[in-house]
Amino acid sequence: MTTHNKKQFGVWMDTQHATVAVKKSPESKDFVILGHVKNPGAERNSNENAANNQEIALMHKFFKEIAAMMPNADEIHVTGTGQVQEQFIHFLAETPQYKNTVSTESTSNKMGDEQLAAFFGDHFN
Repeated sequence: MTTHNKKQFGVWMDTQHATVAVKKSPESKDFVILGHVKNPGAERNSNENAANNQEIALMHKFFKEIAAMMPNADEIHVTGTGQVQEQFIHFLAETPQYKNTVSTESTSNKMGDEQLAAFFGDHFN
């Protein structure tokens, strides 16, 4: 399979927000923003165990919402701040639908949608 026929996606994420980009068309080098996903975070809870469980459940839901935007992905590049990208890549590796998806990661500061689309276009080309 050539790189021109692969479904390529890019994700910028931190623990609260994710932006998903997709290649405009198999022939194009340009990426477009597919959508945004927000993670509201756990509510305050006096029980530390309950708060931790809620935080884990919300993060898992956040990852599922992002993954749902990328059906049949062949390549995914995940970037952003912190360590959440690594957690997301592990989530994808454990999900049967994304088991054979090639995932790469990098670290970058928050960017506007246009800058992000250009960043992913440069990465994949």
